Amino acid sequence: MAGLDAIVVGQVARDLVLVVDAVPGPSGTAPVRCRRELLGGKGANQAVGLAQLGARVGLLGVVGEDEVGDRLLGRARSDGVDVAPVLRRPGTPTALIVDMLETGARWRYLEHIPEATLLTEADVRAAEDVLQAARAVVVQLQQPVPAALAAARCARTAGRLVVLDGAPDDPADAAQLLALADVFRADAPEAGRLVGDPPRDVEAGLRAGRELRARGPSLVAVEVAGEGNAFVWPDGELFVPLSDTPTVDTTGAGDAFVAALTAGLLRGAAYRDVARYAVAAAGATVGHPGGRPALSREAVDAQLARIPPH
Repeated sequence: MAGLDAIVVGQVARDLVLVVDAVPGPSGTAPVRCRRELLGGKGANQAVGLAQLGARVGLLGVVGEDEVGDRLLGRARSDGVDVAPVLRRPGTPTALIVDMLETGARWRYLEHIPEATLLTEADVRAAEDVLQAARAVVVQLQQPVPAALAAARCARTAGRLVVLDGAPDDPADAAQLLALADVFRADAPEAGRLVGDPPRDVEAGLRAGRELRARGPSLVAVEVAGEGNAFVWPDGELFVPLSDTPTVDTTGAGDAFVAALTAGLLRGAAYRDVARYAVAAAGATVGHPGGRPALSREAVDAQLARIPPH
């Protein structure tokens, strides 16, 4: 466990991706053109992305004591992720996410995420040594707020880089988390919950980033849906448009974004370069069905070449 660059605190699930021409209506049937069964969940996707980008990464999440959990942990180990912190919870099935993907990159999710597969505050406290040993702790808000707060406080106390992905519904919870975060990333709906409206253009994205940065983080990244991402830091700001690339499935783009954002910061890259790197990683993920990242150097470089220089 010693020497980890990052540990991701988040969801682990079995992802079942079904590609269809159109989702059938009630009592209807549709042939599946492609089926993929993957290690998934936001936490696992981010950990895999970090490993693909060269980071030494661990994962703190929960799976059941079942065959599915065995397979997922084996897959994560093969991906280079340290899964020693992952909890095996008896009496619960491992979480399942079904991604039904239609032509036109339209997706629908069916999720079976038993409460027992979510981290508790006690789970996080029991892993304090693991969290404090990593250089960065990535916390995603598909976990309950008490667990996310415990992870962020633990990392902050140890002087680690705290990367927060997502936003809770409650403004008081959001205020506490933002005050603990070094880096905060929000998609458009999440940003909208915090600043009043989802940003719909470049200036609105930058304005939201400024407002959120004033609440604590040093670096804020805010999505403007369909346009790109706004980045704001103490002495600068930048809007990076989406790369010009065909989109098959947007699932997992945000996870690849967070992985690359964290990896770039761990390497000490300038914020402007980190911003383009994160957007390129997201672009390298939307060209295939499912949320599993595929962040080879060639894939990310190809995307960087499609993003206008800053």
